[in-house]
Amino acid sequence: MSQTNIVARDKQAQPASGAGAIKRANRSRVLRPALMIGGVLVVALAALIFWLSGGQYVSSDDTYVDAAKVSLSTDVSGLVAQVYVHDNQHVRAGQVLFSLGQSSFTFAVQGAKAQLAQAVLNINAAKRGYAQALAAIDAQKAQVADDEANLARYRAVVGNGGVTRSVYDNARFGLQADQAKLVQLKAAAGLQLAKLAGNANIQASATPAYRSALVQLNNAILAQQHSVVRAPFSGYVTLVTQLQPGMFLPAGTAAFGLVSDTDVFITAQPKENDLTFVRVGQPVKIHVDTYPGQVWQGEVESISPASGSEFSILPAQNSSGNWVKVVQRIPVRIKILSGPKGLLLRDGMSAEVSINTHHHRHMSDLF
Repeated sequence: MSQTNIVARDKQAQPASGAGAIKRANRSRVLRPALMIGGVLVVALAALIFWLSGGQYVSSDDTYVDAAKVSLSTDVSGLVAQVYVHDNQHVRAGQVLFSLGQSSFTFAVQGAKAQLAQAVLNINAAKRGYAQALAAIDAQKAQVADDEANLARYRAVVGNGGVTRSVYDNARFGLQADQAKLVQLKAAAGLQLAKLAGNANIQASATPAYRSALVQLNNAILAQQHSVVRAPFSGYVTLVTQLQPGMFLPAGTAAFGLVSDTDVFITAQPKENDLTFVRVGQPVKIHVDTYPGQVWQGEVESISPASGSEFSILPAQNSSGNWVKVVQRIPVRIKILSGPKGLLLRDGMSAEVSINTHHHRHMSDLF
């Protein structure tokens, strides 16, 4: 191709290339604002859809596995005789855990039984004493009547010398003495009747003395029963080694702990502003940190009527001038309904929960 033809073709191509560049520039000026505005609208629309679809679940990672637990103790004092369990052992409800020495409790029961038997003997003796007192009263009444008759006869003849004045005086003084003795016998009979609660035919078991002795016996038997400590529920014992045979265990002193294996639940501490739509009975998904990938199903069992800070030793005082508002945590108890088999949930394990509140947001919530 000749040089002349090449130069001519380049001159024809230059106007065409310039026209294309101008068209592309015009197209860019139109598309750039449209794409920018459209992108913002798409992002805003996506954010709106995400917000509308959210709000149904309330999550909390301030959550722990909890269980019923008790520090075992007894209301009687004594030397520890034997410990029947060891640390972390599983026990059944009612299983014997440890016992105190039985000698003193056995002696107390025997003494109380003797006191009860003595009360019965005393009551029977009071009945016999009362019967004897009544018989003595009847005899004394007859003696008083005889004295009165003799005194009446002596009074009729003492004036004309039928009897001497000394005989008359002796009869009068004898009557007074027998009347005083009759009063004493009646008082003695009243004392015996008082021992029988005013009823000469009362049963021994109905008297205050018998009931008092029976209470003492029941207390002694109860103390002996409490000297043998049993598990109030099934679970695992812990810190057993701090109790050893031969130790003196005062009444009310904690011996060791027992953690239930049946009454296990989840305690969550969500923020107060997350509880707007949380209600009792709503389903919950539970994830325990110890078992990644495993899920337990539960439901909201109860919501605390007070925040956790209200039960602290030194609750916050908001009357000071430098008060700063802090979002409070409200304890929520979650009942475990089901979960993987063979995985033991231990008290204090960390967990995460997601509560399905069934709440859906609406556009009206924005305004």
